[in-house]
Amino acid sequence: MDPRLGPEMRSTGEVMGIDEDFGLAYAKAQLAAGQMLPLSGGVLFSVKDPDKPLMAPIVRGFKELGFRVYGTRGTTLCLARHGVEVEEVYKVREGRPNIIDRIKNREIDLGRYTPADSYSIRRAALEYNIPYTTTFAAAKATLHAIKTLKEGRLEVKSLQEYHEMVREAFRVKAAN
Repeated sequence: MDPRLGPEMRSTGEVMGIDEDFGLAYAKAQLAAGQMLPLSGGVLFSVKDPDKPLMAPIVRGFKELGFRVYGTRGTTLCLARHGVEVEEVYKVREGRPNIIDRIKNREIDLGRYTPADSYSIRRAALEYNIPYTTTFAAAKATLHAIKTLKEGRLEVKSLQEYHEMVREAFRVKAAN
């Protein structure tokens, strides 16, 4: 079965992560969903044309965190025009080693694919337990989550502790 969610599947199986920091909250939600976000390794970007220029800061962020960054031909060319160099990787029908080969060889630990990308890529990511995103917002959230995880700030609090934090924040705001 294709792991891409259809409209009827988007509202089931949801998880939640709570934290003061959005990146940590997102990381907790990913952990709750069974996705271990990698803290190093390779990340692949295959991005639809309208999103390509938007991805440059995110790709830079992954490079700054020490990730090896791959891109499909069009994504690589667009990122280069925005001053970001990444290693080109073939799509499935373009030659070898291609995206699937790189996934099987454990060269890719995280992916950002367009929803229109090949079923075989999504399937390989699923089979090899490689987290991937299909939206710009999720790629940005994933970068933020990994950055905060690398800072080692992940902690667990009870709902009561979070409730008290929120209540205290409202008290301070009301006093000002």
